[in-house]
Amino acid sequence: MSASTSPAAEATATRSVAELKQIAAQVRRDIVRMVHAVNSGHPGGSLGCTDLLVALYFKVMKHQPEPFDMNGVGQDLFFLSNGHISPVFYSVLARSGYFPVSELSTFRKLNSRLQGHPATHEHLPGIRVASGSLGQGLSVAIGAAQAKKLNGDDRSVFVLMGDGELEEGQVWEAAMYAPHHKVDNLIAVVDRNGQQIDGPTDKIGGLGDLRAKFEAFNWEVLEANGNDLEQLLPALEDAQARLGKGRPVMILMDTQMGFGVDYMMGSHKWHGVAPNDEQLEKALQQLSVEKASDY
Repeated sequence: MSASTSPAAEATATRSVAELKQIAAQVRRDIVRMVHAVNSGHPGGSLGCTDLLVALYFKVMKHQPEPFDMNGVGQDLFFLSNGHISPVFYSVLARSGYFPVSELSTFRKLNSRLQGHPATHEHLPGIRVASGSLGQGLSVAIGAAQAKKLNGDDRSVFVLMGDGELEEGQVWEAAMYAPHHKVDNLIAVVDRNGQQIDGPTDKIGGLGDLRAKFEAFNWEVLEANGNDLEQLLPALEDAQARLGKGRPVMILMDTQMGFGVDYMMGSHKWHGVAPNDEQLEKALQQLSVEKASDY
């Protein structure tokens, strides 16, 4: 079965925004339950980036969950650079068919394939690179995109980074490299939530005008609301339309850390803290789904 005829690929063309919102709510339920069960993990950024990953895996990307192939020939590829938000990645992979949803219950447990940061040695389908050491994902994605061009593969590569992660120097080396070498089958996304583990990004590192910086490096730059699918989906379509024209595309995606759970939203304090029993119940009440399918 080719990527274009897989069940996941067939569903992407017809899935509505309303359906995507229901999937996103279910994924957010998975996130808070996963980190609560082991009292560890990173719910804040995971909740904020849920809409993006749901949009990519359930609407935008052409990909084949089964059989999983590390090379992904003929498929769009996604790389998670800010690997600490593994809960959202694992949930989306499971619910798009890469491995059983029931396996989410093993998150961060001994001998689980779902460790705190994604790792390739666990052979978990959907994971093509270990991530967690910040700053490396853009370089990896550029390499994968160049490999596709060299192999005559016309599919695209996506990568997600955190805004605090941009304090890593390797990101800017990669940002110089991609436009210079016309890596124009690449869409990079920065989760611009304004928060990192130690506090607001403008207090910690001072990122400045990211649009001006990436434009100065000769990227195509778009901006989007990452927590509104009605705005995010057109931005992703616009980004795809700009590929193949000699420049990589950057989407500066504005989100709220902890989106969907009111007491978590907008605070760096939920970067890596799990909810207690009472907080979990409150979160699940807010994350209502018409037909919940909790693992």
